[in-house]
Amino acid sequence: MRWLLIILTVLFVGLQFRLWVGEGSLAHKAELTKKVEQQRQINQQLQSRNQQVAQEVESLKTNLDSIEEKARKDLGMIKEGEIFYLVIDKDERIMPSSQDTEADQP
Repeated sequence: MRWLLIILTVLFVGLQFRLWVGEGSLAHKAELTKKVEQQRQINQQLQSRNQQVAQEVESLKTNLDSIEEKARKDLGMIKEGEIFYLVIDKDERIMPSSQDTEADQP
């Protein structure tokens, strides 16, 4: 009878250890639940972005004004007869940096 009690106690302690610490434990389940929620948020953001891209594609297929806007914005295109002016701020002039001049020297 005493051996049976010892075996049952060891078995009980082993199962409790697995419940609280091992793989499949409550802490592991909580961690997985947190990861699933984070992935759901990422999926929602990506789904929203995909909807915006789909709307943009549909607009480009059907609307000539949106094609013109896209060409002006992304490709820097101008209409025939328009004059393009590029305004450069005094502080933001492109000047060779000291790194560029050092790289040119042997």
